[in-house]
Amino acid sequence: MIQTVLITGASTGIGKATAELFFERGWNVVATMRTPPKSEPHPQDSRWIVARLDVTDPLTIESAAKEAIDRFGRIDVWVNNAGYGLVGTFESMNGEHIRRQFETNVFGTMRCAQTILPHFRQNCGGVLINVTSIGARLTFPFYSVYHATKWAVDGFSESLQFELRPLGIRVKIIEPGAIRTDFYDRSADFVHDQALISYNNMVEKGMAKMNATGRNGAPPSTVAEVIWKASTDGSWRLRYVAGLDAKALLTLRRVIPTRAYQALVRSQVLK
Repeated sequence: MIQTVLITGASTGIGKATAELFFERGWNVVATMRTPPKSEPHPQDSRWIVARLDVTDPLTIESAAKEAIDRFGRIDVWVNNAGYGLVGTFESMNGEHIRRQFETNVFGTMRCAQTILPHFRQNCGGVLINVTSIGARLTFPFYSVYHATKWAVDGFSESLQFELRPLGIRVKIIEPGAIRTDFYDRSADFVHDQALISYNNMVEKGMAKMNATGRNGAPPSTVAEVIWKASTDGSWRLRYVAGLDAKALLTLRRVIPTRAYQALVRSQVLK
């Protein structure tokens, strides 16, 4: 039987690369996004669906899931990939900035999980994959609220696996490092009030270095391969790291004291 994967945020970057990889390897693919294009990449192929799904709109989540199940009979893997980064100085951010970040990255992930879990439970199995970040286990300047959302999804996922494992449902966390996507451009929401002059020099230097790191990151296909492994390895492993930089940084964070790690980040990002 051909298996089916549904991916949120599949218009660009990691989501798009993941959709194409699963399609190339023979799966049914439901590529979802807030605004589907007028032309589909595989318009004549019965294994490919492009569906509208906005993680902040429960009706679109339910509709996309129903369309996938009606076409393919079942969903085997659900990849929560949609999200964006709120970046900048926390003092410059208002409540709407913060609510929108949590609404997308945290509550959107939870809405999708609640939509697919009854289906997985009925089938006595399924794989729920939450794409977080190395930023769910370590931090950098100017990403305070983004980090808060990713740490929230990490904790949510780790706890959820206890509930779902007895039901045959696997929960997986994908932790990418710096990836060459529009996360650092179109998908980022940069907020800084220039009137807060105490921050200006630090922001100018730090954001230039962080954005340069993103432009030199691994391709989205690196993460797609890790998502493929998590979907197909049949294990109960929880966390999967994607990218050599991610592995190096997480190892470093584990083996050196917090004070040393913080000093290193300050020296590399803010000076």
